[in-house]
Amino acid sequence: MTTPRYASDTLFDFARSLFSAAGLDAEKATAVATYLLDADLMGHSTHGLALAGWYLQSIADGIMTTHGSFEVVSDRGPAVCWAGNRLPGAWLTSEAVKLATERAGQFGTATIVIGNSHHIGALAAYLPIATAKGMLVSIASSSPSGAQVAPFGGLKGLYTPNPVAHGIPTPDGPILIDISASITTVNMAQRLIRESRQYDEDWLMDAEGRPSRDPRVLEKGGTLLPTGGLDHGQKGYGMALIAEAMTQGLAGFGRADAPKGTNAAVTVQVWDPTAFGGTDAFLKQTGWLADACRANPPRPGVSKVRLPGEAALARKRAALENGVALHPGIIDSLVAHAERLGIAMPSETQD
Repeated sequence: MTTPRYASDTLFDFARSLFSAAGLDAEKATAVATYLLDADLMGHSTHGLALAGWYLQSIADGIMTTHGSFEVVSDRGPAVCWAGNRLPGAWLTSEAVKLATERAGQFGTATIVIGNSHHIGALAAYLPIATAKGMLVSIASSSPSGAQVAPFGGLKGLYTPNPVAHGIPTPDGPILIDISASITTVNMAQRLIRESRQYDEDWLMDAEGRPSRDPRVLEKGGTLLPTGGLDHGQKGYGMALIAEAMTQGLAGFGRADAPKGTNAAVTVQVWDPTAFGGTDAFLKQTGWLADACRANPPRPGVSKVRLPGEAALARKRAALENGVALHPGIIDSLVAHAERLGIAMPSETQD
């Protein structure tokens, strides 16, 4: 059976129409459609249009704010804090990266912190906003109301996967790093549950502390294992703690406030190499490192050494040219929402 493909423009128009019909302001509907689709283009299929149904339900339930803007808690030029008012995370995060990039050009570096955003999706999708302008960028995120990962040595879920992403300009295109403090994610576990599948490895822990590959243990008090697993999970534990401090701590709103519903805290940092050792010197170093990684002899079973984000960018180029093959079930999950909102389903591309 041939996997259906959709033109990226068709999917973008469909997603934007859905979110507009659901009540989002035009710029917010555009941002959500843009960055969910970008995640699919890059192959991050659990954080693309797979989230659209959940977001649409959040709008219907009044959990995601549809209108208005953030509140400026503080603004010292290169250091800014916003109260996100549960607005769409894609809009808040993209606006934060744009502002941080602009301010970094002025001050050399800039940090934008957002408290009480809605879910923000795939962090990697936002990195090119800054790297396209030659800027070094980092994004960290956490969800104060989520608790699916236990502290290393513990049993009970306390925090979320707490992803961090970094965009590094090089002479031949950016390195895009998107990692989390847990081995796997909640969205992937939920997908495997829906598809009656298990993980290939023991990436979870059941409520009694035994390693497991069955995602259903999460429904019975189990947790996602931290990066490093039962052996070196203190590494993921440390990553999670600094992500919480950089996001919720700096935002001044988080777990200590016991927030309900879906929310996220986000920190964006951008550096302009011209304010430090200079752009040419920066690219000399990052270019050397990228070339050295690619030239490294591959171990048995590996065809070549790649850089983080290299495959994702290749997938995006291919999808833009040949159409987007969405993960099975994503389009079906949006049929009821499309009917409810009066939006026509997208047509497949014709060979």
